[in-house]
Amino acid sequence: MFTAILLLLLSSAPDAPDEALPPEALGAPPQANEQPTAWACTVETLQSGRQCVFEAEVAASTAVKDQAASNVRTLKDIAHALCLHAARPSSGLAADKNLVGQCERKYTEAAEDACGLGGKVPVIDAKGRFAPEARVCYLKLEKVLQDIATMATVASACCQCAEKQRCPGAGDSCHENVSHQELGTNALVCLSHLCGAACSLMMPEDTPSMGAIRSTTQARRPTRAVESL
Repeated sequence: MFTAILLLLLSSAPDAPDEALPPEALGAPPQANEQPTAWACTVETLQSGRQCVFEAEVAASTAVKDQAASNVRTLKDIAHALCLHAARPSSGLAADKNLVGQCERKYTEAAEDACGLGGKVPVIDAKGRFAPEARVCYLKLEKVLQDIATMATVASACCQCAEKQRCPGAGDSCHENVSHQELGTNALVCLSHLCGAACSLMMPEDTPSMGAIRSTTQARRPTRAVESL
């Protein structure tokens, strides 16, 4: 009898007021985190070269001409900052000004070629993430920056010395030629003689010496016939 009365009282008691659970509680309703994940493809991953995921959600654009121009302009606006970073040698020296200029030209060409996206969607969403449709654009820009970073590491000091010493081959093509070991004989001799320390990592083992060049030059000179008396 007592048990029946107790159950009746419990069933008739008013419900406890609902209390909102803190977000971190296990029983709390799930909440979507709309912030970019650590894997999102952003300007930061483009600069660092980290692997990433194209996770942006962008709405289709109707003003395709304006959107295409805006896409290219958005990426060109950050070209200088990205190229300054890419053209800085790993030794910590200042960015190579020749490489910065070369980088900006190639970066701009890539942006104009592949990053308009036909004006169909924004290239970057409001949270700074590259759109999935921008994959080709992103990869082309990334390749430009990676190539410049490689040349800054292996050729920057050598080419700066070549320019200072006025060696043959100095100039815009120096970085690519040094990186690919495609310098001419005279340039190799000059760099070996005047920029040995700066160029030691990229000099071929069979680099001719200055003496060898002189000997070869002298051997090629035509001999004058001695007139008989």
